Amino acid sequence: MSYKKLFFVLSFTLLLLLSALPVLSLADDGVENLRQTSKAFASVARQVSPSVVFIQVESTREGFALTPFQSPFGDDLFKRFFGDDFPGFSQPQKPQGKQRAVSQGSGFVFSSKKGMLSDTTYILTNSHVVEGADKINVKFQDGREFDGEIKGKDPKSDIAVIEIKAGGLPATALGDSSQLEVGEWVIALGNPFGLSHTLTVGVVSAKGRTGLGINDYEDFIQTDAAINPGNSGGPLLNLDGEVVGINTAIFSRSGGYMGVGFAIPVNLAKGIADQLIETGEVTRGYMGIVIQQLTPELADSFDLKDMKGILIAQVSEDSPAAKADLKTGDLIVEYQGKPVTDVGNFRNRVALTTPGSTAELTIIRHGKRRSVNIKIGNLSDGKLLAQDATQSTDALGLTVQTLTPDLAQQFDVKPGKGVVVTEVQPGSVASMAGIRRGTVILQVDHKEVNSAAEFKQAIKNSSDDKRVMLLINDHGMSRFLVLKW
Repeated sequence: MSYKKLFFVLSFTLLLLLSALPVLSLADDGVENLRQTSKAFASVARQVSPSVVFIQVESTREGFALTPFQSPFGDDLFKRFFGDDFPGFSQPQKPQGKQRAVSQGSGFVFSSKKGMLSDTTYILTNSHVVEGADKINVKFQDGREFDGEIKGKDPKSDIAVIEIKAGGLPATALGDSSQLEVGEWVIALGNPFGLSHTLTVGVVSAKGRTGLGINDYEDFIQTDAAINPGNSGGPLLNLDGEVVGINTAIFSRSGGYMGVGFAIPVNLAKGIADQLIETGEVTRGYMGIVIQQLTPELADSFDLKDMKGILIAQVSEDSPAAKADLKTGDLIVEYQGKPVTDVGNFRNRVALTTPGSTAELTIIRHGKRRSVNIKIGNLSDGKLLAQDATQSTDALGLTVQTLTPDLAQQFDVKPGKGVVVTEVQPGSVASMAGIRRGTVILQVDHKEVNSAAEFKQAIKNSSDDKRVMLLINDHGMSRFLVLKW
């Protein structure tokens, strides 16, 4: 081979090797990044595991004959995660009298407003974990076991605090759940199916989940970190080993984990837990309004240019809201200087406001922005005509009558203003919108209707647009509804 050919071959080979170096370097960097992430998970496990506890609850309840699918961990726990469609729950079971039942969950040591006490330790968990408990056993990773007592529980938020008579136990660090971002790594630690100190990893898949029907007060963190029965009450952690949530429930259609779990934000849980420790109960703020999410149709009907804010659908008499001159149709856009965009989040913020304090609302009324100061009440104190011919509305598919005392008694509604729906055609516009027999219609396109004749005329006036906005009241709750046909 000539020197020129040899030189060319060597140069070409060297060039190939040099071009491959960045690829090899990138591959090595990727593996190293994975190693570092793995070590971060392991570090969190070492740091937090000593503070996470296994909770076993004994209770006495009405017993039933066992089915092939009955859970050794307690049916109530499985029903909470999987619902009544889980195999075995639809099968008829014969009562067997009072029986001892055992259920399991998780929890973690935390430092309350009192700090860490020398003779008492507080465990944060879910209320449903300790529901009906006759005896509570708390077990740590190192094998130490203690008898626990319920310091306080709040089923509305599903938060409970267990007290054990021992000091010097390691506490978790509490993070700031408001700083969590969608896509951020999180770690679930607990005792699924009684398998002590199991760690699973995922990301925050959504924030501020409300309206799920799990708790009365919801603001869930959604995660794909695997959560299963027994994880309830355990911590959801960030990569710094700080608790950002309490694992509570999963969504499942199959009876198993499907990648959607929910955790209570620690910012919400901490405030409730401190109240439970201080007084054994939770005091919530109260305004006396019924609110609803702003939809594009409602925004258009109220001539609002954007979708920010929530709508007041009802103001209770003699309530803090009534005394502050809030009115039906007002749009709340700010609370205590922060934007209001979600009904569930606003409800939680009001509930956590100290009763007796004054809060500032920013509202929009008839297109004008104004500030309103309202004195927050205590939720425990506040508690949410001549007969005309029957009128039918073919466009909407419903029949109404003037609300007489007899009709009010028949449909179990409050007598007064409005017309009552006495018939709804299946598959009609009204039926698809959720209107049913007994629904009271108070307004049509912002105008009160107090007789069936007034209702019919108001609908006729809207017939050209084939669109109407109703203010309805169903079981004491008012809301606006836009119907199109």
